[in-house]
Amino acid sequence: MVNYAVIIQCDIAHNRCSGFACTNAFYERTGAFKNYEEGIRYISFTCGGCCGKGVAAKLEHYSNKLKSKTDIKKTEVAIHLSSCMVTDNHHYDRCPHVAYIKQILSKKGFTNIVEGSYISERASRLREKGIYKSY
Repeated sequence: MVNYAVIIQCDIAHNRCSGFACTNAFYERTGAFKNYEEGIRYISFTCGGCCGKGVAAKLEHYSNKLKSKTDIKKTEVAIHLSSCMVTDNHHYDRCPHVAYIKQILSKKGFTNIVEGSYISERASRLREKGIYKSY
């Protein structure tokens, strides 16, 4: 059961992207969030920059707050690596540090890791045509 959704966005992409599409997909329950029930909490932050090591401190802070302010367990948290991190898109290719970031998430006790958040229709068409890579 998921009680909290966390979207981790690429720090570089965050310099030019507000995260609106990912947040909107969460609230409209589309894309990677289509099976989520109402009442799930949501938070978003960046990876901390290349190589993603900065996400460890952010996860530690989040974990401490989760423990002290809620009764939600880490097993009830879905960590979404945003689409700008895990897919080939108009910004750039897939983040080369995804595997390392996943190791950090696991080490911090988060095991429900989802690749993706919002996928635009245009990007999907370009993947189908082979212009963007599929992983």
